[in-house]
Amino acid sequence: MDPLLLLFSLLLSYLFFKIWKLIDSKKDKDCYILDYQCHKPSDDRMVSTQFSGEIIHRNKNLGLNEYKFLLKAIVSSGIGEQTYAPRLVFEGREERPSLQDGISEMEEFYVDSIGKLLERQQISPREVDILVVNVSMLSTMPSLASRIINHYKMREDVKVYNLTGMGCSASLISVDIVKNIFKSYANKLALIATSESLGPNWYSGNNRSMILANCLFRSGGCAILLTNKRSLTKKALFRLKCMVRTHHGAREESYNCCIQSEDDQGRVGFYLGKNLPKAATRAFVDNLKVITPKILPVTELLRFMLKLLIKKIKMRQNPSKGSMNLPPGTPIKAGINFKTGIEHFCIHTGGKAVIDGIGHSLDLSEYDIEPARMTLHRFGNTSASSLWYVLAYMEAKERLKRGDRVFMISFGAGFKCNSCVWEVVRDLTVGGSKGNVWNHCIDDYPPKSISNPYLEKFGWIQDEELDTFKIPDGFM
Repeated sequence: MDPLLLLFSLLLSYLFFKIWKLIDSKKDKDCYILDYQCHKPSDDRMVSTQFSGEIIHRNKNLGLNEYKFLLKAIVSSGIGEQTYAPRLVFEGREERPSLQDGISEMEEFYVDSIGKLLERQQISPREVDILVVNVSMLSTMPSLASRIINHYKMREDVKVYNLTGMGCSASLISVDIVKNIFKSYANKLALIATSESLGPNWYSGNNRSMILANCLFRSGGCAILLTNKRSLTKKALFRLKCMVRTHHGAREESYNCCIQSEDDQGRVGFYLGKNLPKAATRAFVDNLKVITPKILPVTELLRFMLKLLIKKIKMRQNPSKGSMNLPPGTPIKAGINFKTGIEHFCIHTGGKAVIDGIGHSLDLSEYDIEPARMTLHRFGNTSASSLWYVLAYMEAKERLKRGDRVFMISFGAGFKCNSCVWEVVRDLTVGGSKGNVWNHCIDDYPPKSISNPYLEKFGWIQDEELDTFKIPDGFM
């Protein structure tokens, strides 16, 4: 054989080998969700209208004005009567929480969720290579991650990350950590535990911006198994396509809009400022600017650019028609059709206003925002884990088909907006997910009405006057 031909053949073979190796290595860098398990607390922790009234009544720092404010807040919150609260609230100890209350609350979550998840997948705790735990408002020594390792007797070389203070968007931050580890290490199995400790952080003062958190936040959590093992990809549920994280912590207004602090009487609570909608809108817009080109087809991007160009030309010709005087934080429609690249929208259940605002901005239908609305109604705002309850609703309703794309959107203190897109790897049915948290009640959703009975039971408070107000007998 001609030496030049032989050399050329060797070089060509080497080139093909490098290309194959590059493509092959990328397969090991993909991030898959193998399975997940949302936590359903026991029914003795369920918050009814009657019990809500008892909690408010025994807070001696509240008066008529606070009662009226709370009634208005809870009636318009979108939360139903089947959400869950920490045990110490049912024991009447919310003003005297202990460290053990927070630890016990978290133990109840992870023993249930992680245990069920590993058992269902027939995976030993010692097979877990990476553990990421995010609980924003509880920091213990040793960490919650160490407690999980001790409880499940995981390997001594397990890679551990324990996140605190990251807010309601923490679960996507945890996913991002795992995704980046998978880029460097192949054939790994990761476990994420995401929850929030409400017991030690229940606010018992009368600051309206702090007591609002008691109306919205509820107990919950989720354990998620992720992998880049080729042997497990056929069993996987979702594949991560892209993720974008936006952080506006450098802006004072955004940084201070939701923050843990003390009121004038020294009581610690979670402050939710009036400028929160404005901060959320800014973060959301900046996040969309980055992720939109990654998830939508070129045709839709070109259509949007052409539409924007025409609008700018018209504004120059007639500036008075182009000006808009909207209140700060008012949701503005994006003007782009996200449904050309996304089939399902998994929205953080931060409250009815959050869901409505995102729905308006992205021009979503009631069908699109139904999973978020129903999750808020049934489980409340479970902080960082709320996205997974929304996803579980979609799965329980058998909406998720192979090839579908799910857009996750979350917000958190700091101020942060994190989003990502998952591709459904195979058709998902209720029968294929025995541990779905919605299985016991999915046939009842959506109900004919999601209005709660608080106004019916406590509406008389609206007619009371401060000078003559007296709690009547049989109020509770």
